[in-house]
Amino acid sequence: MTTEDIIPAAPTGLPSLEPGWVWLTGAGPGDPGLLTLNALNGLRQADVVVYDALVDESILEWAKPGAIKDFAGKRGGKPSPKQRDITLKLIDYAKEGKRVLRLKGGDPFVFGRGGEEALGLVAAGVLFRIVPGVTAGIGGLAYAGIPATHRDCNQVVTFLTGHDHTGLMPGAINWDGVAKGSQVLIMYMAMKHLGSIAGKLIEAGRSVDEPVGIVCNASLAGQQVLETTLGRCVEDAAAAGLQPPAIVCVGEVVRLRAGLDWLGALQGKVLVSDPLNLRGAAKTSA
Repeated sequence: MTTEDIIPAAPTGLPSLEPGWVWLTGAGPGDPGLLTLNALNGLRQADVVVYDALVDESILEWAKPGAIKDFAGKRGGKPSPKQRDITLKLIDYAKEGKRVLRLKGGDPFVFGRGGEEALGLVAAGVLFRIVPGVTAGIGGLAYAGIPATHRDCNQVVTFLTGHDHTGLMPGAINWDGVAKGSQVLIMYMAMKHLGSIAGKLIEAGRSVDEPVGIVCNASLAGQQVLETTLGRCVEDAAAAGLQPPAIVCVGEVVRLRAGLDWLGALQGKVLVSDPLNLRGAAKTSA
């Protein structure tokens, strides 16, 4: 059975990927089912797919027959193509009249360097389209049963990166302001500097007992989820052998996993309907 047998023809009204254009496209956190229709539509038209390290290989099987599949993945601490070279590659393919799909993990505009690549295309006079994707900070956490927002826990959520363009812990972040101003923190690429980040948050007043969820290989078959605390997250992550890519969530929403771990329920986990013990608290105060 081929992908053509299981994937229906694209609905009418979806855009055409024209020769000489580049579509900067989000592939979602990993599960191929989280691709958007526009992403799939682009895959089935592209002459060239320039893809990232975080794009699951099974997604590439949906590219049209004969399409060039060009790996351009960047991984922290490992030999990787330079961002400028990736952008020049997109420009060159487009100038050759090819239909180019730049396939990026998650969403291209959420810590994905999509803006940098798009501006490079603008400078070169190359036409482009942005195709948003499901970002791992939302979709990946959802596969772990952790909601980014829940009205009993938070009215604000902050997304941040654990390292800057140099690979170091971001010096431009006001950690004191973040710690005091946001009930839930969702961190991308934070594993390398997790100890320093946790220390900054605790120093700014966050409790050592605050829940932390770490989700590795989010939405994929090898997904791992660790529930820990801000004071123990580094030690527990090392003991569990967790490795990037990972999403780290800090906040009370992590406790909701006891009731929302839908993948765990498929394996027999018994979910609880009041993971925050709100009904018990209400009885106590009555």
